[in-house]
Amino acid sequence: MLAGCIGAAQSIHLRSQGLDSCGLAPSYENAKTSSFADSKKTAFSAETKKQEPPAPVSFASDAQIAAEEAAMQDRILYEMRQNLQKLKEYGKEIGIEWATSVWDVTSAKEMIQIPCDFLKVPSACNNHFPMLTFLRDEYAGDVHISTGMTTKEEIEEVVKFFEDGKNGNQAKTRLVMYNCTSGYPVPFPDVCMLEINRLNELYANRIKEIAFSGHHLGIAIDIAAYTLGAKWIERHFTKDRTWKGTDHAASLEPAGLGKMCRDLVATHEALTLKPSDILEIETEQRNKLKYRKQ
Repeated sequence: MLAGCIGAAQSIHLRSQGLDSCGLAPSYENAKTSSFADSKKTAFSAETKKQEPPAPVSFASDAQIAAEEAAMQDRILYEMRQNLQKLKEYGKEIGIEWATSVWDVTSAKEMIQIPCDFLKVPSACNNHFPMLTFLRDEYAGDVHISTGMTTKEEIEEVVKFFEDGKNGNQAKTRLVMYNCTSGYPVPFPDVCMLEINRLNELYANRIKEIAFSGHHLGIAIDIAAYTLGAKWIERHFTKDRTWKGTDHAASLEPAGLGKMCRDLVATHEALTLKPSDILEIETEQRNKLKYRKQ
């Protein structure tokens, strides 16, 4: 996943989710070219997804098969860790931070060893309180949590959980909550972007930041999320939207990601007040065109 901070009071962080490392070791070269090729003009940090593969199937009657499957799993896990470490190091070389989505306690423990600049909890796991407990109490970095397929009561429960950490209130300084609809792709009426307003009203003073995770098509509405107050914009990223898999159809290819980042940067620059009644750029036009009283 790529991300970026564009700075200033109205800062916006750009993130693009990809590099699925669930179950198979991601190719370092493929991930490197697909995720970072456009990074210098689109983003400033990177994130992958890490989920512990299922335990190998064993057959009590055939110990050799079980041993081979266990060895294969160990090899996959080793390659995952090696590739993620190499991607992190490459990202640092070109000025990109690093983060990972974690789906279980084991993955969370592994990923803080890389280490990551922050960790992301997907909507599917925001009620995984054993993992949340570890992230709240044993991990010092920011925790980003999506709220797809989650009730208002469940969101409140998560925020309160981080407020009641064994090391004190962790929500205000470390918790980032994402408005999200879990679908691939999500029709525009189901994006429900005004939920950003509700999150701001309820939690702006209780958590670190409000964010938006979009699974919609195109880049037309991401600017609206930013102007409504989302400080992080997350989009899925892929090399080819026609690839098989849940996420690819709702993802952006490199050109689309670049255009979205360009438009968000332009919006960030435009959201200002006039520093003077007549701007320098207006002076010449005023002198030429402004009606003068006779």
